[in-house]
Amino acid sequence: MSGPGMLLVWLYGVMVVGAVSRSAVQIATEFDKAPLAYSLSAVAGLVYGFITYSLVRGGERARRVALVCCAAELAGVLIVGTWTLADPSAFPDATVWSDYGMGYLFIPVLLPITAMFWLRTSRKQGVSAP
Repeated sequence: MSGPGMLLVWLYGVMVVGAVSRSAVQIATEFDKAPLAYSLSAVAGLVYGFITYSLVRGGERARRVALVCCAAELAGVLIVGTWTLADPSAFPDATVWSDYGMGYLFIPVLLPITAMFWLRTSRKQGVSAP
């Protein structure tokens, strides 16, 4: 593994740790404050974990799974990001995907776009997934 694929694996790994640890602490200590937000952060962590696993696994089937998961991740970021802006009262606390990932330097909205672009172009160029 090297190059952009390795960078994607590393970034998704960081997002797994961030989302899962954040949601675990929030669910364990203050779940009643914002159950929707904390549950969505946990879902984001699971999605990041699955994408990381698919990228590491490699192969054509894993590439297709990663593409589908990245598209689902992007849809989630766009839906939750729009929802948090349209109805802030539904989210008394932020999720990983709130405001399109502003709390995570917009990485949640940029990462799936970058990953899908890389997965598609590297396939055309014959580069194997990480």
